[in-house]
Amino acid sequence: MKKIIYIANARMPTEKAHGIQIMKMCEAFSQQGIKTELVVPWRFNKIKENSFDYYQIKRIFKIKKLPSLDLIPLGLPKIGFWIQGFSFALSVFFYLLFKKTDIIYSRDPFSLLLLSFLNKNLVYEAHTFPSHFFWYKYFFKKIKGLITITEKLKEEFIRYGMSSEKILVAPDGVDLTEFQVSESKEGCRRKLNLPINKKIVLYTGHLYQWKGAQILAKAVKFLGEDILVIFVGGTKNDISRFKVENCKFKNILVIGQKPHSEIPFWLKAADILVLPNSGTEKISKYWTSPLKLFEYMASQKPIVASDLPSIREILYPPLIPTFKEGGNNRGGIGNAILVEPDNPKALAEGIEFVLKNPDLSAKISEQAYKDVKKYTWKKRAEKILNFLNFIN
Repeated sequence: MKKIIYIANARMPTEKAHGIQIMKMCEAFSQQGIKTELVVPWRFNKIKENSFDYYQIKRIFKIKKLPSLDLIPLGLPKIGFWIQGFSFALSVFFYLLFKKTDIIYSRDPFSLLLLSFLNKNLVYEAHTFPSHFFWYKYFFKKIKGLITITEKLKEEFIRYGMSSEKILVAPDGVDLTEFQVSESKEGCRRKLNLPINKKIVLYTGHLYQWKGAQILAKAVKFLGEDILVIFVGGTKNDISRFKVENCKFKNILVIGQKPHSEIPFWLKAADILVLPNSGTEKISKYWTSPLKLFEYMASQKPIVASDLPSIREILYPPLIPTFKEGGNNRGGIGNAILVEPDNPKALAEGIEFVLKNPDLSAKISEQAYKDVKKYTWKKRAEKILNFLNFIN
């Protein structure tokens, strides 16, 4: 049996989306008949559940925790990250020094940089472009393959000298079965103690600037009082700040972090799902492949999203002259309403447009669900393994 060792320098389990992605990919690799081992650092963690239970993942692969010097909780964020990352990379190097495996797969370029001296088959999955690319030039010459999550990120690596033949674009994915909620919209609202008689606009995820949550908050002043805008997610500090910044709006509800297993019910309870990413940062404009995007599509609810190159790789608007969209080059009904990024009024107009056009909203929701079937974790794993010539 062939074997993959997946290295993730991440606190596991974590409330952040990358934890879901890592665990789902390890599960998907294992389901393809590949012996999979996830290697993560020992870190201080307020979450006490084990990763399998926290993410509701089948125990079909092994998780190995290696030592790392975690000074981040002691109030040393910048130098603490460097120390933690370096100590974990050293642990990984010595752990794998004499260990046999077919592929070493990782989202951590620093660990792979050290491992590149061992002449192993290394695969790097890039979710952003390394800020100090010249540090990794030697490593990038030696890797077996590079996986990027967007075409624009692939183009960035090619611009810096990477061969296109070594690069595969594999957007993130979703487990469709998790979003097959049997309860009705009203049933989900009762379950979550949400009002039945309001139109609910929902955002899930973190409250970082580039995620655009504040743009959605600012859009509230352009929306009617019968519309409730709900934010699910965010860290404790970000939630406190966000509530203070937006306390003047009565029709905003900030829920905070919820278990991922509960998210399908929040999505089903909504009328509209919003992806308001900002275009002010490259990671958002060109490089992101948000997990929430695929979860939104799987929920079969209409999506209003920022019109950004990264988002356009998956979403495309309907060919209609009645909304300021610019059309699409794929034909068909479209699978989302796209609006000018960083423009609260335009976002509000997109939301109002969806509410006023229920027939079109139903059609784009249906198309989004058809489209998302191409982006399951299983299909993503198959695509990557075939690219690596790892399965027949």
